[in-house]
Amino acid sequence: MFYDRAKIYVKGGDGGNGCIAMRREKYVPFGGPWGGDGGRGGDVIFVADEGLNTLQDFRYKKHFKAERGGHGMGKNMNGPAGEDLTVRVPAGTVIREAETGRLIADLVEDGQQVIIAKGGRGGRGNVHFASGTNKAPRIAEKGEPGEELWVELELKLIADVGLIGFPNAGKSTFISMVSAAKPKIADYPFTTLVPNLGVVSAGDERSFVLADIPGLIEGASQGVGLGHEFLRHTERTRLLIHVVDTAGTEGRDPVEDIKTINRELELYDSRLAQRPQIIAANKMDITPQAEENLVRIKEEFSGQYEIFPISAATGQGLDKVIQRVVRLLEELPRVEPEQPEEERVTVFTPEDRFNIKRDMDGNWRVTGKEIERHVAMTYLEEEESVERLQRIMKVMGLEQGLIDAGVKEGDIVRIGDWEFEWTQ
Repeated sequence: MFYDRAKIYVKGGDGGNGCIAMRREKYVPFGGPWGGDGGRGGDVIFVADEGLNTLQDFRYKKHFKAERGGHGMGKNMNGPAGEDLTVRVPAGTVIREAETGRLIADLVEDGQQVIIAKGGRGGRGNVHFASGTNKAPRIAEKGEPGEELWVELELKLIADVGLIGFPNAGKSTFISMVSAAKPKIADYPFTTLVPNLGVVSAGDERSFVLADIPGLIEGASQGVGLGHEFLRHTERTRLLIHVVDTAGTEGRDPVEDIKTINRELELYDSRLAQRPQIIAANKMDITPQAEENLVRIKEEFSGQYEIFPISAATGQGLDKVIQRVVRLLEELPRVEPEQPEEERVTVFTPEDRFNIKRDMDGNWRVTGKEIERHVAMTYLEEEESVERLQRIMKVMGLEQGLIDAGVKEGDIVRIGDWEFEWTQ
């Protein structure tokens, strides 16, 4: 089975915790704070690898987590940074955020890489919190949690030319005759169940990549047959070769076949319908009816497409098709990969730093990346650290926001994974 879709979970490494430590040495009275910082967490990095051609590796392994940073230590020693996690994907992989569908990256070049989940920064040790009024603070930060998200991977094969047409039109025979690709070939529809890639050498060191797309049928753009699963693999092609059964061996009208396939391309993506296309009128050697149908095809489409009579089985006419393809590719620009939206700088205001709502059990729930980050990085077992968190909440306007919402003495307030009892 050909795996060209996957959904996986990725998480950057958590930052290491900052250390609460005091300098205690002989002859060093009032040594003060001496706790080091935690190391940053590792990033999850996706790298395009042209040696891979499916998403098979993600069939069973679906969770990827980078290493967390080391904790800070006494003597002002910082923790080591966590190792980055490199995840290799086939070139041509599109990465989207599963929840929103937001495009994160389109990796098309071998070695191209992108950070999908950033590691959290390390927490600061208590040496950073000394002041004129608190010379021995028992305040430090825990490591910042790494970014986490579910992402959807979609592979779109990178090929210069795509072979399209109805099942049993002769696409697999075509690619096997002009390249070293060896697809399964048999005299029944849907023999090809997965896309096949072949490199076609046209002499003079000229070559191109040809993709054999499994047979399309009417309704493919709506998911009928196999077409909906594989139409995406035509999106990166610069040119389409439309292989048609001119002899009508399957009992279909070749003129209607061409119209039907082009209609499905239009319904799937209007840009595909505008892609340059040539018609390979196949099976010219089988029946006398093929010559009559070729005349009809030329009458109907000669003003739109170049038409080449061929026999993929015997090799008749294939050289002319390949030479024409080479000349067209020299003129056609490459299809540009999708570009993610530019990242916007978010400015937090007191109104949007947090959101307050009431849960079904009557308790209060506070959400918001900034406040949840502050809570996650606080040593809640240290009184001074909790007092610092309370000051942060007051400055952010959260304390007044809860009062305005109607919080009362003894109510439970949940922030992230923690819950607190409200006291005035």
